[in-house]
Amino acid sequence: MAIEAGNETAGHRRIRLGMVGGGQGAFIGAVHRIAFRIDDQFELVAGALASDPARAKASAKELGIAADRAYGSFEEMARAEAARPDGIEAVSIVTPNHMHAPVAKAFLQAGIHVICDKPLTTSVAEAEELAALVQTTGKVFVVTHNYAGYPMIRQARAMVASGDLGEIRLVQAEYLQDWLTERLEATGQKQAAWRTDPARSGAGGCIGDIGTHAYHLACFVSGLELDQLLAQLSTFVPGRLLDDDVQILLRWKGGAKGMLWASQVAVGNENGLKLRVHGTKGGLEWAQSDPNYLWFTPYGQPKQLLTRGGAGALPEAGRVSRIPSGHPEGYLEGFATIYAEAARAIRAVTSGVKPDPAVVYPTVHDGLAGMKFIDAAVRSSAANGAWVRVGG
Repeated sequence: MAIEAGNETAGHRRIRLGMVGGGQGAFIGAVHRIAFRIDDQFELVAGALASDPARAKASAKELGIAADRAYGSFEEMARAEAARPDGIEAVSIVTPNHMHAPVAKAFLQAGIHVICDKPLTTSVAEAEELAALVQTTGKVFVVTHNYAGYPMIRQARAMVASGDLGEIRLVQAEYLQDWLTERLEATGQKQAAWRTDPARSGAGGCIGDIGTHAYHLACFVSGLELDQLLAQLSTFVPGRLLDDDVQILLRWKGGAKGMLWASQVAVGNENGLKLRVHGTKGGLEWAQSDPNYLWFTPYGQPKQLLTRGGAGALPEAGRVSRIPSGHPEGYLEGFATIYAEAARAIRAVTSGVKPDPAVVYPTVHDGLAGMKFIDAAVRSSAANGAWVRVGG
């Protein structure tokens, strides 16, 4: 269990962490702060929590950050923290998408590890630049695709890798919401405003916000690499500037096929994330609404329900579980797992050793793959649903 696994670092002090974005009125910043405290591996000591300096410092005061480490800009924070003997070792970036690349670049160049929300950037070129910089600096770079932290997703990944499903034929993912069914951005609602603004979100709306989560999950579990896609990006709400519904056909390298549907106007859905993987020997089904359950159907046999911590649970699931089976463990713990894996990786790099191979987290290369996916989908849709090569 992860509580026990966490004891492998029990003799270590907490990693000094800074945060950019996530101040007053920000949803995801609070989620990250809860998550990195769950396993008690990080301590928030500095922040540039808003683009407005006054609000940034007010936000820092509310969180108990010392006044001399409450910064009015991320540039100031990167310079000052790099110069301090007790400066931050890692930064968590929870800004709107358009700020991910400049913030990440500043902290990597300052010698600081990066934990960044998704999507990685707003363009493939920026993502490639970041990937090259990570390679040059040798710093840990984590993208917080939190659903990769769920124990039964780790179980599914291990089962596919061990051949329990045989040769993979079909991979389907969907992520459905309804919160943008009306033009919420026109009311001034902060979260809707930046997510539907091309200047801050990038070329993709729904596809960047939740489509990338579904895509990463499909890749993470199946182990497949996408070759081509055919996309239809729709904007159903009049006046909206970016897509709010995404329907994509997928051709994976090796011959597998698939589909991805992401929508923020699918009335009746809250956060309906689902994954199905089917091979020559069996199939898997997982839904975030019941994240501790994984359905496995060996071909010609009755469907089996595998549970987190129950009979049939694999070590890959057990090492990221925190509580006994039968108790719910979900969204916040999934985020916490990504932070716990980040802590293990940072400590390993700091000590000059390679992380344990069991330590798994989405990297800058996963983020780059996500940007290539968005780019290909936008190009395909603009060409009236033509098949396009991902990264081509």
